Order: sequence, then structure tokens, then C-alpha cells
Amino acid sequence: MLFKYKGFDKTGKKVKGTVTASSEEEAGQKLRTQNIYHEGLTPTKEFSLEAFAKRQMPGELLSTFSKELSSYLKSGMTILTAIKLLENQHEGEKKYVSFLNSVKTMIDEGKSLYHALNTQKVYALPEFFLQSLNVAGQGGKMVEVLTNMGNFFSAQNKVKKQVKGAMTYPAIIFTVAIGMTSFLIAFVVPKITGIFEDTGQALPPITQFVLGLSDFLTAHYIAIIVVILSVILMFKIAYAKIETFHRIIDAMLLKIPVLGSLIQNHELGRFSYILSLMLSSGVAYAQAVQLAKATFANHGLRDLFEKASVKVLEGNKLSNALQMSKGVKLKRNFMQSLALGEESSEVAQILDNTSALYAEENEDKLKLLLSLLEPFMMLFIGVVVGVIVSAMLLPIFTMTQGLQ
Repeated sequence: MLFKYKGFDKTGKKVKGTVTASSEEEAGQKLRTQNIYHEGLTPTKEFSLEAFAKRQMPGELLSTFSKELSSYLKSGMTILTAIKLLENQHEGEKKYVSFLNSVKTMIDEGKSLYHALNTQKVYALPEFFLQSLNVAGQGGKMVEVLTNMGNFFSAQNKVKKQVKGAMTYPAIIFTVAIGMTSFLIAFVVPKITGIFEDTGQALPPITQFVLGLSDFLTAHYIAIIVVILSVILMFKIAYAKIETFHRIIDAMLLKIPVLGSLIQNHELGRFSYILSLMLSSGVAYAQAVQLAKATFANHGLRDLFEKASVKVLEGNKLSNALQMSKGVKLKRNFMQSLALGEESSEVAQILDNTSALYAEENEDKLKLLLSLLEPFMMLFIGVVVGVIVSAMLLPIFTMTQGLQ
């Protein structure tokens, strides 16, 4: 993992740069050995062709890997034997087998499971997953943590499938709408245009607009498609690889009504679930917060919890640390639940309930939004088709009245 730093060297001169380490603590230790006193460390993404080509391991596959490995370890197998067995069982899946082979080779060389997973070049793995295994390996709770992680990724994958399934029908309607509109503008409108040109009469503004749009689209449709695809591709690359751009988009998403609430519910629910799992697995509170904060995909929320986690390491409660840290305003019920859990020493149970509550709330909101989206899209199709038909019929009605 790559960390950016700013600080001073032993002569008092200001310095900045990057350091590679598996954790923030290790990065700080490396800088101290170089006589560099840093003011702060910020995780960043290392841009290289290798990192660019490295894809995130699918949640379903990560769940399968965690569950199967935990099952074999629970039966008394060594990690090396378990990985070899996994490799034999999945020999038809080339990329996954390559991943397992890479991990097996490093473990055979005496490396830990955490080190093998962290340094393999086939799949990118979530940081909180890697750090959880690092802690589990040191505390002798590998089986328990792997089982919990398998259940977590399985639940996350189930949610994704539910959302994709719910979005299928609106996506089909939208595709039909675009296809129908394109057909009318590209094929129907140009044929009727010839009739209007022969009459020489003045056309209504709406008809002129539709005819102009038809001419433009039929003349430049290839360029339009290329531009749209290029913009989408550039946006995805910039969002994935450019930290500043990612932060700007994340901040904007949190401010959008309804969508911002959905994002915060999902992120806080995921954080609550992981923190609950870590505490239930016996991980110390401050260390569990450090691990769980890596679950945040939204930079605004991640930055807030990064600041708060530093205060937790200093001995503060997380609820107090979040109140003292500047950044995104968190939901009141989350802050109250967290404070109640810390006061009653029931953080794991209360956060587990909070996670379930947010998942249920998001599911209800998504159902409502999708139920409203379907009639809206039908209305959209009707309006588009109505405008095109009206633009074509108005001059015909005018011509008919002129002949009477």
C-alpha cells in the first residue's frame, strides 16, 4: 500500500513524498528509521500498468474463497494444504487458479496468508479484508474471521443482485424508449421531410426543431456514440484512478437528496456490520475501528472516520471523536446508537442491529423509488413519441385545411 507524507527531516527541512508499507503503523516506522518526522500519512493509489490491470476480486468469489478456506482450516488442515485443495477444486477457473497458485507459492516459501494475499498480482482485495486477516493471524482467530468475512461478502453480493434485479425492468423500458425514439428520428422523420419540402410552406417551430434534430443525429450519429462512450470511459478511469476527482464526485453524491441518504445508509450499515464482526471476533476496539474504517467507499465518510480513528487510538470514544471531527454530518440515529453502545459496552450487538435497520430502510426506499421510476419512464416515452408525432402531424393538418 502506498502512503503520501509531509514532514521534516533531522535538519528541520520540510520534506514530502511517498512510502510503501502494509499499514499506516509500518509506514510511520519506515519514516522514523529514515529520520523523517511526518505530520500525517494519507493512503493513496499507486499508478502503474500492473495496478491498472489488476481487477477487484468479485464479491461472490471472495465469499466462496473465505468460506471454503475457513471450512478446511476448521477441519485441521494447514493453510498450504487448504490452498492446494482449493486449487484442485477450481482447476477450470484459470484466473482464480492463478491467484491460488500465487498465494500457495508464497505460503510455501514461509510467508503468512496476509502477506501472500497482499502481494499477489492477480486480484485486488479490499484493504479491510487483508488487515482483518493480518490481525486474525496474530491473534489465532483466522477461522472465525474468515467465516465472518465469507458471510459478509455473501450478504453484500445478495444486496447487489437484488438491486440489479430491481433495475432490470426500468433498464429495459429505457432501452426501448431510446430505440423507439432513434428509429422515429432516423427513419420515419426523414421520409416525411420530403413531403414538407415540396409544399414550400412555413413549418411550425416544433416541426423545425424535430427536423433539425433528425438531420443532426443522422449526420453525426457515429461521432455522438463515440463521444458518449469516451466520456463514460474517461469518467470511470478518472473516478477510479484520480483521487481529487473521486473526492469531488463523492462529496456531490452525498449532497443529492434521497441518493445521499441511500449512500450514507449503505456505507454506515456496512461499517457497523464489519465493526460488529471484528469486536465479536475478539479484536480490540481501537484496532477494530482502524480496520472497519477501510470499508468506506465514499471518500467524505472515509476521511471523517480516518480523523476520528486517530482520536480513538488516543483513548477517546468513537462517538465523541466523530463529533469533534469536521466533515460529513452523520445520521443522528447512528451517532445515538454508537454512543449508547459505548456507554453500555454492547457496541457489537447494537451496531449489528443498526446495520440490519439501515439495510431494511434502504430496501424500502429502493422499492419506493423503483415503483415511481416505472410510471415516470412510461410517461417519458409517451412525451417523446407525442412530441415527434405532433411535429409531423401539425404541418399535415395545416396543409389539409389549406386545401378546403
